[in-house]
Amino acid sequence: MKTKSVKLQSLQGKSMSTLKHYQLDSAIPPYAAYLQQTEVRMLQLRKDHIISQAYILPIPYLCQIYHLLNLKHLETVHKFSLKGLKISNVSQIETTPIGGSIKFQTTLDPAVNILRVWRKPTIEVELILHTPYTIELNIPIYHNRKITIIFNMLPLADNIHKLFIDIYSNVIFPKPILQIILHCASCLTLFEDLPYLNELADGNPYRWVRSTRAGNLDTMQLFKRFVELYGSSLEQPQSSGAIELRPILDPVY
Repeated sequence: MKTKSVKLQSLQGKSMSTLKHYQLDSAIPPYAAYLQQTEVRMLQLRKDHIISQAYILPIPYLCQIYHLLNLKHLETVHKFSLKGLKISNVSQIETTPIGGSIKFQTTLDPAVNILRVWRKPTIEVELILHTPYTIELNIPIYHNRKITIIFNMLPLADNIHKLFIDIYSNVIFPKPILQIILHCASCLTLFEDLPYLNELADGNPYRWVRSTRAGNLDTMQLFKRFVELYGSSLEQPQSSGAIELRPILDPVY
């Protein structure tokens, strides 16, 4: 499999700097209502912000969406960083006018696993599709604390997108040490993801929009919701420039 280059750009300052790049880097800034939805959520979390990272990936934006909304990839792709993790009991699937959310259990292998320092062996995780460009992952940890990861994606062209990762936590722990740990963990998980993302890109990601197979799997229900809302905009690759997605229905707030 051919290797594709990845550009990492460190973001300094508050997590809201992520949103500035939507206006600076994109030929077609995302629909204003999407930016508003993301801004509101990131403002709610800002006091717990730990780190920001940004990557330019020579991979279609749709591959990243499919990857993040496919729950099973946590088992099959992250065999090292999430050693022994299993997905079960997918439940509480809820929809919003421009997205949706899903809750599911993750269980760690009973063998020694470094993640058990931070979390119980079995926890309920929540994945949220806020907009077609913003996905949130909530992970409970000990003492009623949690880690929240916001993924923002900015399509730059047909086969390239920018991925922003902002991590938040209310854990009581020295922040400089926590920043180092999370930076390393984030880089490791992306490194694990790259072969999978490249494999997706080498195929035809647009076929997923027309396929009904994924819709029959509990672990793909949030991707099915994405297709319901935005599939008509993704059935054919764009000839040039960035992708602009509009909801089937006007957003309701």
